[in-house]
Amino acid sequence: MTEQLFFDTDCISSFLWVKQENILLRLYPGRIVLPQEVYDELSNPSIPHIKGKIAVLRSNGDISTQQILINTEAYRLYHAMAITPPKGEKVIGKGEAAALALAKVYGGIIASNNLKDVRKYIEKYRLKHITTGDILVSALNTGLIDENTGNRIWIDMISKRRLLPAASFSDYLRAI
Repeated sequence: MTEQLFFDTDCISSFLWVKQENILLRLYPGRIVLPQEVYDELSNPSIPHIKGKIAVLRSNGDISTQQILINTEAYRLYHAMAITPPKGEKVIGKGEAAALALAKVYGGIIASNNLKDVRKYIEKYRLKHITTGDILVSALNTGLIDENTGNRIWIDMISKRRLLPAASFSDYLRAI
């Protein structure tokens, strides 16, 4: 069985903002799942070009969405991360929490750049995890992009205020 990738808002929007969602579609055909919370965040009317892209991708069947139903394991996990965490724990974003909960319940992979909030849960639930950097490395390794294209995409992402762990794709490659 092919694992689904549950994206949080930041990771998928890194590609949407720079018009590179085709990389995701080519690397992960039929495997991209947006929790409903992420879909709702991306459907914000104040960013109509992102809202429009997401609607088209969903209507074409390129991505799917998944709701978290009340009284399910996914809901209990989500609620404990995003609504009322145990004493001493901090609330994390709803998109991150939903992606984590669904990846845990369905044995999928979480796609998130927000390591500060998700690392603890990735370790706790032993989840597979990828970041924007990992996705671009996969694109490089499969020949979808070359390093120069990766650098251009990386810089475009940074210019759209995406937080990435290096100044360039080349720097990222040297660090991994």
